[in-house]
Amino acid sequence: MSHRIVVLGAGYSGAIAAGRLARRLRREDATVTLVNAEPDFVERVRNHQLATGQTLKPRPLREMFAGTGVELRIAKVTAVDAERKVVSLSDGELGYDTLVYALGSGWNAQGVPGTAEHSYEIASRPGALRLRDRLARLEARRPVAIVGGGLTGIEAATEIAESRPDLDVALVVRGELGDWLSPKGRDHLRKVIGRLHIRVYEHALVNAVGSDRIATSDGRDIAADVTLWTAGFAVHPIAAATSLQVSDTGQIAVDRYMRSLSHPDVYAIGDSALAIGPGGKPLRMSCASGSPSAWQAADAIAARLTGGKLPNAPIRYFNQCISLGRKEGLIQYVTADDRAKSAVLTGRTAAVYKELVCKGAVWGVANPMLGMPTRRRSMVPAPAAPQPVLP
Repeated sequence: MSHRIVVLGAGYSGAIAAGRLARRLRREDATVTLVNAEPDFVERVRNHQLATGQTLKPRPLREMFAGTGVELRIAKVTAVDAERKVVSLSDGELGYDTLVYALGSGWNAQGVPGTAEHSYEIASRPGALRLRDRLARLEARRPVAIVGGGLTGIEAATEIAESRPDLDVALVVRGELGDWLSPKGRDHLRKVIGRLHIRVYEHALVNAVGSDRIATSDGRDIAADVTLWTAGFAVHPIAAATSLQVSDTGQIAVDRYMRSLSHPDVYAIGDSALAIGPGGKPLRMSCASGSPSAWQAADAIAARLTGGKLPNAPIRYFNQCISLGRKEGLIQYVTADDRAKSAVLTGRTAAVYKELVCKGAVWGVANPMLGMPTRRRSMVPAPAAPQPVLP
């Protein structure tokens, strides 16, 4: 029987891993099944564009994987039994020999009262579409508040302010705006934020969200007909309900090859994995971590099945790419362990750079070998079980 590889989740990480595995292994030796709840690939890094009414190119998964050998199954994952090696789906069960867990992360309301009832999210395509509909119906001069000063919050705030200059847009951040950036990066960010007339509330810890305002722990009351909550992500809860070793965040603990520390037939990639990067620091949840973790896992699985050499390319960072609307951008160069360097790229050039990165991420899904030879290797036969010694 062929070796059954099941990949859960067709985000950037899962889609890349599935395609890369299918191109590395012979179809008669291994089957690669990609499970996803939606029939289309979602460019999550563009959800802030979708929310402001921009039209994104549809990317059906069946078209993207046509002819690759990847078997697509559109179904929702409901449970994973790591002992029986079975995945429960909305339409049945699916057994595996090797599992690649890439269910990723979603919106994190963080238990703040009123957040789930009154705020919007763009961690998912349905969430972005819901926000788009609300913004389209919002009258001029009405207040919109974005909670969260990370990349998602900044990109959403600038995109909304640029596309709807008639709205009163505010950005509410827990610390200082762009406090992880270099001085040059912070200066440029503040310049663009000011040019777009975005009000910034710093050192503001939100402790309640209402239908028309948000409240902070220091007593500030911020008007908001629409509240967009971007204060962090939470991983899919399924892994935490299994016997897999997970962290307190619910991420699967893995080694340098993205292999589960507790179950060697399971690999976790992207936001689902607790992987240690340069400097002994966990990789952050991001596309910048997800794509190379997919390459690492796929190459490690292929090497183990074919008797090849395990990959020896550490996952590291080079820059953080931030879109500031369609005309502005900020590229913050960073060290291998993600600390800001002094060098930055700004302005229109940075916006073009970021756009190329987004297009490159999709290209990487459709072309997961990234220039590597696509010759499929035969699998090494599993060692025969020891025979009993007869008297």
